[in-house]
Amino acid sequence: MDENLLRYTLRIDRDLFAKFRYIAEYQGRSANKEIEQHIKKCVAQFEEKHGKIEIK
Repeated sequence: MDENLLRYTLRIDRDLFAKFRYIAEYQGRSANKEIEQHIKKCVAQFEEKHGKIEIK
C-alpha cells in the first residue's frame, strides 16, 4: 500500500452510514472515495476563504 495513505477508523451511526453508502453507490463511488471527495471539497472551501493550509 502507498505509504502516503492514512488509515482512519470512523465511528458513525449504522443507519446514517447505510444511507451514505447508498449515496456513494448512486454516485458510482465506494464509501471511502465518497468520503475523500467530501473532505477535498471541505478543504478547498476552507482554503478559498482562509488561504492555503501549509503542512510541515
